[in-house]
Amino acid sequence: MLNVGKIEEGFVLDHIQAGKSLDIYHHLKLDKLDCTVAIIKNARSNKKGKKDILKVECDINTLNLDILAVIDHNITVNVIKNGEIVEKKELVLPREIHNVIKCKNPRCITSIEQELPHIFVLSDEDKEIYRCKYCEEKASNSSSQW
Repeated sequence: MLNVGKIEEGFVLDHIQAGKSLDIYHHLKLDKLDCTVAIIKNARSNKKGKKDILKVECDINTLNLDILAVIDHNITVNVIKNGEIVEKKELVLPREIHNVIKCKNPRCITSIEQELPHIFVLSDEDKEIYRCKYCEEKASNSSSQW
């Protein structure tokens, strides 16, 4: 039995699709922060069979919920204060995201004007499709586009 101690202040990301925790770790830029991070891969799950879990001890305001929602809006975000869960946040797909997905269209203005922000707009909520605000290029559903 694996035992990872509780954290005093931070967040626990639960129900991450098995194998996706390292992607989330990098997209949240946790490697750039000076905080304690526990990555649990392939934990047993009654709902999914297997899941990943991230435990991060740091200020909750460092968490970009939009990035998490785009990666997987089914992730459970547990906010921890004084060693206890004080809030569970539900992720919803953001209507617009900035500098999370990069446009792959070579003719897009963002390819020429490097300082322009990469802005994607949710065009189909049911299919979770985002399109570039400038050229309407469809974003792929894989994290390789980020």
